[in-house]
Amino acid sequence: MPKAKPLIIVESPAKAKTISRFLGSRYQVKASMGHVRDLPKSQFGVNVEEGFAPRYITIRGKGPLLKELKDAAKKADRIYLATDPDREGEAISWHLAEALGIPPESTQRIEFHEITKDAVSQAIRHARPVNMPRVNAQQARRILDRVVGYQLSPLLWHKIRPGLSAGRVQSAALKLLVDREDAVLAFVPQQYFTVGIEAGKKGEGLLAASYVGPRGDKGRISGEDVDQILGQVPIGTELVVNSVKTKERRRFPAAPFTTSTLQQEASKRLGFSVKRTMSLAQQLYEGLDVSGEGTVGLVTYIRTDSVRIAESAEQEARHFIEESYGSLYLKEAGTRRPDRDPVGSQGAHEAIRPTVVLRHPDKLKDSLNRDQLRLYRLIWERFVASQMAPQIYDATTIELEAHREKFRAHGSLIKFMGFAEIYQDTREESESKIESGEDDPSSKTLPAIVEGERLVVLDIAGQEHFTEPPPRYTEASLVKTLEELGIGRPSTYAPIIDTLLQRRYVERAQRRLAPTDLGRVVVELLTEYFPEIVNTAFTAEVESQLDRVEANEMAWQNVLTRFYGPFAEELARAESDVEKMELPEEATDEVCERCEKPMTVKYGRFGKFLACSGYPECDFTKPFLEKTPAVCPRCARPVVVRRTRKGRTFYGCSGYPECDFVTWNQPTDKRCPQCGSSMAVKHRGQRESVLCLKEGCGYESEQAQ
Repeated sequence: MPKAKPLIIVESPAKAKTISRFLGSRYQVKASMGHVRDLPKSQFGVNVEEGFAPRYITIRGKGPLLKELKDAAKKADRIYLATDPDREGEAISWHLAEALGIPPESTQRIEFHEITKDAVSQAIRHARPVNMPRVNAQQARRILDRVVGYQLSPLLWHKIRPGLSAGRVQSAALKLLVDREDAVLAFVPQQYFTVGIEAGKKGEGLLAASYVGPRGDKGRISGEDVDQILGQVPIGTELVVNSVKTKERRRFPAAPFTTSTLQQEASKRLGFSVKRTMSLAQQLYEGLDVSGEGTVGLVTYIRTDSVRIAESAEQEARHFIEESYGSLYLKEAGTRRPDRDPVGSQGAHEAIRPTVVLRHPDKLKDSLNRDQLRLYRLIWERFVASQMAPQIYDATTIELEAHREKFRAHGSLIKFMGFAEIYQDTREESESKIESGEDDPSSKTLPAIVEGERLVVLDIAGQEHFTEPPPRYTEASLVKTLEELGIGRPSTYAPIIDTLLQRRYVERAQRRLAPTDLGRVVVELLTEYFPEIVNTAFTAEVESQLDRVEANEMAWQNVLTRFYGPFAEELARAESDVEKMELPEEATDEVCERCEKPMTVKYGRFGKFLACSGYPECDFTKPFLEKTPAVCPRCARPVVVRRTRKGRTFYGCSGYPECDFVTWNQPTDKRCPQCGSSMAVKHRGQRESVLCLKEGCGYESEQAQ
């Protein structure tokens, strides 16, 4: 009879493969394929009267797998539950223990934040019971979402349209998007002007400066002011250099990635959706085949709001930096640290970092696909840079004056690259850790000018501007806002956005998120009758209560009781008061092929379609083709928006199948200066260019985003 082996149960086959490789035949490792039990899909599954008691059942299709796990458990001399180190992972371990009939005293929960031999071996040596407060926090979240989904969704079916659904956290996120869209639509541009000069001596243009006062506000002035300034300071006017101030400044590196900052940076730099980022990060975490090593986990756990790193990882990074760049590039002891956790973060977790810093991205070129490598490189560079010295530069400000009109020029000179030798992040100016001032270390170098020197105005001009509306949310900026408001947690950001898109409450427009008419109507109903559901402060407070449950400071039933009382009253009122809400009809210039009445845009299960406005007398419909400003470079018919089966947007000729022209790049109304054909925008992370759509032309030009 073969000797019994310990059994380790993880969620995914990829993780099981990675762990099996370095633990060898001494253990058997099996995958649960995620959850094995859940609330029933076809029933409410929560007994509100009995303290919100849930009724869990085996997930359909998981019966054979569960039998296999039970058989393996019977033969094992010890069982380790090694699901992910977060609330959901803890809940999966608890469900496994319950389903497999494992006595609580025999339950061995192990937790690791990176899939390496040392981390797993260390976890096995420190096995513990299932953390029930953490399980209860996840259970409360699950039941809350079930209460909202199963009791609110039918109201939407009756009052708006069958097949709709509502979610607790997603509704608050949708309200943010609708409010931002309202602000964009209500925005009224305000005109203002700026004045720029070029100054020098003896006919040489040396210095570009901007008007700063005393007129207007921070250099923003009226058209009348422009005329007066041009009259006061015409070309040839002498300028006096009032002051030249140079100050050494330091720019510190960003902290290693959390889940949200990884999603934001991958969106900005690589053009990845939040869902794509998390899919790739999961692959890097669970393990990939690396040449010469086998299957290894490449990064630490990817769902975290902590920026803490293990001391061993810090020492490994410092050794690498010293060996590769020299001791000058090491972050000095005692300098401000970028890796302090925000209040409320899960301090037991680490930031996202490479499991082995010596595994340089260049060594993985033959082992990872293009997108896996790009994301790994981003994580690796950000982590290494976080342990490096700050960038040092001289920031110079020159003040000039003529006839009491003042101008200012900014410039900088980099003295030491520091962390920027490895990583240039995309932080907004307000986020950048610059000691003081508005200067950017990448700005231009100023000429050698001294205080009291006199220059001549070589050119001066006013420029008209208009104030810009608040930008629509991108996936990255929405994640940032959700995190700042305390809505959701690292594991929920991607599902929130994906759910809104899948339900067609939101659509992507030029890489930004905009609510659909359907999304607006849903928010309108929820705002009037369920204000707390869409209230971001209330949603954040619920998250705080769940944190207290995890900390064993609050009973999970109390969270549900506080929520359910007011919710049930609002639900009853809405059922009796809400009238049937109609989605606004969107007219088109197309006419029905049967009765020649106008066609209108309708929403169906699979998105928009065109329907005759004469319905029900005429039930003619046809696909909705969203036109772009471009025309097909082959047949001159309109280019329209299309989507793959997985929902990815591409563009093709409206004459398909007669013409099969397609492109992934977004068409524009611009025309190629070489051949006159339509052009499209191509995104490469932060870079953007316009290129000709006509095969063989080859024209392409970079442009600023």
